[in-house]
Amino acid sequence: MAERDIIIGIDAGTSVIKAVAFTLTGAQLGTSAVLNRYETTPDGAATQDMDRTWADCAQALRGLHDRVDGLAARVAALAVTGPGDGTWLVGAGDRPVGDAWLWLDARAAKTTSDLATRPANAARFTATGTALNTCQMGAQMAHMDRHCPELLDRAEVALHCKDWLYLNLTGQRATDPSEAAFTFGDFRTRAYDDTVIAALGLEHRRALLPPIVAGTQVTHPLTEKAAAQTGLPEGTPVSLGYVDMVMTALGAGVHTGDAGTACSTIGSTGVHMRAVTSDAVTLTQGQQSGYVICLPAPHMVTQVQTNMAATLNIDWALRMAADLMSETGHPHDYSDLVSRIDGWMARSTPGALLYQPYISEVGERGPMVNSNARAGFIGLAQHHCFPDLMRAVVEGLGMAARDCYAEMGEMPSELRITGGAARSRALRAVLSACTEAPVRVSQRDEAGAAGCAMMAAVAIYAYPDMQSCIAEWVTPLLGQPEQPDADLTRTYAALYPTYRAARQALTPIWDQLAAHRHDSHNRQSETNERSLDARPPAASAGGS
Repeated sequence: MAERDIIIGIDAGTSVIKAVAFTLTGAQLGTSAVLNRYETTPDGAATQDMDRTWADCAQALRGLHDRVDGLAARVAALAVTGPGDGTWLVGAGDRPVGDAWLWLDARAAKTTSDLATRPANAARFTATGTALNTCQMGAQMAHMDRHCPELLDRAEVALHCKDWLYLNLTGQRATDPSEAAFTFGDFRTRAYDDTVIAALGLEHRRALLPPIVAGTQVTHPLTEKAAAQTGLPEGTPVSLGYVDMVMTALGAGVHTGDAGTACSTIGSTGVHMRAVTSDAVTLTQGQQSGYVICLPAPHMVTQVQTNMAATLNIDWALRMAADLMSETGHPHDYSDLVSRIDGWMARSTPGALLYQPYISEVGERGPMVNSNARAGFIGLAQHHCFPDLMRAVVEGLGMAARDCYAEMGEMPSELRITGGAARSRALRAVLSACTEAPVRVSQRDEAGAAGCAMMAAVAIYAYPDMQSCIAEWVTPLLGQPEQPDADLTRTYAALYPTYRAARQALTPIWDQLAAHRHDSHNRQSETNERSLDARPPAASAGGS
């Protein structure tokens, strides 16, 4: 019989689902990826077909057989992680109630604002350590309860993306301590908290919250049905990972025992976090923002500030350039331009422009929560060219990272970076100078999948604890420190107070623009309704 020497980590991103095979000691053997799709509508909805998401996950697992010899006979365990927040409702027979509401969904904005201004929100924040925002299941369920209660009436359990996949893999309805604590619970106890649930007005929906499972201690076997769909052996232990933010950070080096270190993931979103003991968390009630998310290690949590959009800002700029070039009869795809970013950065002046990187349709959640926040350039003049704009966008990501770490206290003594954008030397230089810290890039290609696979490794006793697993899976893969450039550091240190002042000064402008958009939408809706009312009645299809 073949030795069971492989752990599979499933990282179900919003856009791509990946299944990654690792040896028991953390060497990556192969990856299978399947595009994941979602739909958006003008009312702010961002939804995903739940059945299709599971089918894509199963396809990714089947594809892994072609990349790893003898996979089925060698797999020792599976683990799964996925995006935080969002609402995946499941009803009778473990069937979806409808499409999932993603973390990108903006429909709960008004409900969120209302809940955030209530006196009970202070106690909710104290327990969760997490500011309320439109991404979260709690806010989305409160909005559903007010405006479409039939969805919750038909549901038997409220899950997240990874929980939905875990249900399909194991037949178990469950969630993990990280999601449970920052949405409905207390990060100190890693359990649900009645005060939090009451603050959201969801006491009568408490039965929808699933059991909490610690994936380093408890696994469930792969079902016969899931085995047939994935080609993996029935009974294989499956571990439910924590939310993808902390899984990625764990795999990239957020918790290696080195004091003062931090980890930033520069992907579609920007996630900035530091690992601390749960009794060392400092909460400020004045301007609630950020998350406190448990780590799969005793008494350890991450303090987190997240930018709703990071490389999405770069994608926007490159798409604009590609669209304009294509208009001239020379078709370009924005991905063709990624390799030019470092060159544009070299041909532009540091700190010449300010860019607020709030390009997301749902506003910003770190270091402030404002669904009306929007992106913009400040300081444009006629001599500025596209390289200047691109530099400003990249510098905006650096300033946003500094803004987030400033909200959590001192700048890190060392910054570990992961995410696709970490490959850019120019971006690394900007992040290093903005945070005034040396940066190190993890050589781990798939940090999120590795993080949840590490949980499975501990669960099946391949390691006695998470610290010993980190010592073999994470620390050896950290690259050499890249020191901050002195000139850039001085430039950005001088510019940052202006960046922060601009953000604060723009708040009423964003609110006024949001009101204008709302009024324009209502006027257009009224115009459309009048047009429909003015149409002549349809001719009868019948005849005498």
